[in-house]
Amino acid sequence: MSEQAAEQSPDEEEAPAAEVVATVDGIARSFGDVTVLDGVSFDVTGGTVTAVVGPNGSGKTTLLRIVAGLLAADDGSVTVEAGGTRRVGYLPQSPAFRPSFSVAETVAYYSDLLESIRRVDEPLERVGLASVRDRRVDALSGGMRRLLGLAVATLGDPALVVLDEPTGDLDPRMTEHIFGLIDDLADEGAAVLLASHNLTGAAGADRVLVLDEGGLVGQGSPDELVATAGAEDFPAAFRALVGEAFGPRAGVSE
Repeated sequence: MSEQAAEQSPDEEEAPAAEVVATVDGIARSFGDVTVLDGVSFDVTGGTVTAVVGPNGSGKTTLLRIVAGLLAADDGSVTVEAGGTRRVGYLPQSPAFRPSFSVAETVAYYSDLLESIRRVDEPLERVGLASVRDRRVDALSGGMRRLLGLAVATLGDPALVVLDEPTGDLDPRMTEHIFGLIDDLADEGAAVLLASHNLTGAAGADRVLVLDEGGLVGQGSPDELVATAGAEDFPAAFRALVGEAFGPRAGVSE
């Protein structure tokens, strides 16, 4: 190939910048005299997975609830640049559904609330619950309940999907399955923001936000954080950023 042809090759063209779906600017939140978040800022872009990690009590759940619009910030703002049926989908740590409903009835109920035209079976097939569509919610395992929550959170194809500890207390196989589903959501163009204590799963994210003592003590790709901390791997980088000492943080929630 000639030098001129190489210069004109599409493979050499710079990829377009990812679209910013959510902008978090200077978020602050206190509960009484306890400051949980203080001036937290970051962007979340479409087609990427952003993981929030931090010690217990560092404010992860508070931050995610503010981003999802479920909790007001004392200061700062969250801007979500998205349209459609649903801008934000949210999965709490412990999703709760009507125990007497079947899996399919649960999805249909939330789909009707959203006036979504999506078929019930489609989200169930996506997460792997189509074979148990008629099982009652109270007969589901913890992992299946989390998958049902993920199916509900993604109804309406929200541009921003916020997941709070989507794999907490789950076995390794289910954990791997859920992180695979999260990657699929990003591949489909969604911006995924998740909080996790699973450092192995977080290390597979495109970007990691390390939250401690009310602020971000590190942010970047896993490899960038490892290099910045001068660590041998991501768990070691995490420990370097938040410290080795064990003890309660100032926050009152995860």
